[in-house]
Amino acid sequence: MLIHRATDLPSSEITPKADYLNRRTFLTGMAATGVAALGADRMGHWANAESALAAEKLQTVKSPLSVKGEILTSYQDITHYNNFYEFGTDKGDPARNASAMHTRPWTVQVTGLVKKKKTVDIDTLLKLKPMEERIYRFRCVEGWSMVIPWAGYSLSEFIKQCDPLPRAKYVQFLSLADQKQMPQINQSGIQFPYSEGLRMDEAMHPLTLLTFGLYGETLPNQDGAPVRLIVPWKYGFKSAKSIVKINFTDKEPPTTWNRMASNEYGFYSNVNPNVDHPRWSQKTERRIGAPLFKQRQPTLIFNGYGDQVASLYNGMDLKKYF
Repeated sequence: MLIHRATDLPSSEITPKADYLNRRTFLTGMAATGVAALGADRMGHWANAESALAAEKLQTVKSPLSVKGEILTSYQDITHYNNFYEFGTDKGDPARNASAMHTRPWTVQVTGLVKKKKTVDIDTLLKLKPMEERIYRFRCVEGWSMVIPWAGYSLSEFIKQCDPLPRAKYVQFLSLADQKQMPQINQSGIQFPYSEGLRMDEAMHPLTLLTFGLYGETLPNQDGAPVRLIVPWKYGFKSAKSIVKINFTDKEPPTTWNRMASNEYGFYSNVNPNVDHPRWSQKTERRIGAPLFKQRQPTLIFNGYGDQVASLYNGMDLKKYF
């Protein structure tokens, strides 16, 4: 049997998304034939959940920054195994509930230590630079991982457009927090809006991706539409979703999980198998969707991006600054 790797074929040919979409066709057929036993309200709920997956094609070019030799995680798993607590705390909740979020119109405010504060429309952001498809490893602090073909361009390209002042040392990212669109937002006990932050040199690193899509299409709502951050050498919670504000500051910004439990979630949150979470080991990870004999894998320092990013932390005690 011939096994294709992620680098052999474009993602559109590797992904089993077409198989998944057959389910949507099946559901549509059921609705059309009027399966009365299901009830109109349940069919409406299913249609709502599926509508969160509606996406538009993006024009992308392949990026030399993509990892090689990795098998992509399926579109089904990427869009149905999510952490997005604004839509619920179970992994399946975001796919069920995120259709209530409207991604048009959408703007991102630029505030803080910049030459001129401004508000940028999402369509302006989409057209700012050519999109790249970057296949990145994505590692969650809970111990699971995926390999995802994201679409976007380096955050540094946008930061240059923001004209930050020389004393701006950090960048803060704030996510949408809207009770009307996110009725589950108060279930987790987390203080919203969700806040994350990077040191300026981390934000300017070429790997840090301002992200608009995956698998060649715009982001599904449950994956952080319409614009999110991907910082591939850090745990996934550092990659803020559904960004509405980018703030430049001279001080380390407060971040959501660090504020909730500073002994468990450090500001830096670099993937490090040698620094355990207080409640579990980080030495291995479970690759979502992989064959059983490959699901448990060793965790790589900096998620495997050490050659590119380790120099950012020269001289730092990575156990103290975890």
